[in-house]
Amino acid sequence: MYNTNIPIDRELPSGKKLLKSTILAAATAAVLLVTVVMPAEYGIDPTGIGKIIGLTSMGKIKMELAEESARQKPATEVLEQAAPSSAAVQQRSDEMKVTLAPGQSTEIKVSLQKGEKVNYKWFSSGGKVQFDNHGDSAQANVNHHGYGKGTKANDEGVIEAAFNGQHGWYWKNRGSESLTITLQTTGPYTEIKHLK
Repeated sequence: MYNTNIPIDRELPSGKKLLKSTILAAATAAVLLVTVVMPAEYGIDPTGIGKIIGLTSMGKIKMELAEESARQKPATEVLEQAAPSSAAVQQRSDEMKVTLAPGQSTEIKVSLQKGEKVNYKWFSSGGKVQFDNHGDSAQANVNHHGYGKGTKANDEGVIEAAFNGQHGWYWKNRGSESLTITLQTTGPYTEIKHLK
């Protein structure tokens, strides 16, 4: 059996080399913080490099989304009638169109009981738009329950209500041109509302 030799003192790095390596690592971390992390995460770009490589705009959008989420208040609750069973509720279909100027946002929501499903399809006439599919309910004490969000030119799927309340779609036009969103829905919802 061969055992490796224990290194002697002259083979170990000196204190001076360790200090130099530590200072170099700290300087590298500081440069990355200022040129990459701050622009990408917070939209702060003291050097201007983040703007050149596209990180500053990403950070600003991320901060705007966080602020909007914090400011978002529950939609006005619709007075609900006695809840019939899902089997007894008639299916309905609707199509709504909304036009958004640059920077403008809007919401459309349907009233659903827990477990009910609404099929949806939406598309934008002007390219990609920021969206957030979510629900809220004063009765269930839910301010914001997310079903999905992102940036797309169109989307389709099913929202299954996690509770009795309002469920639907929020859009924001982050582009430089006006656009029109067309929403098509089918389900047992009792009401559909355009909340400005």
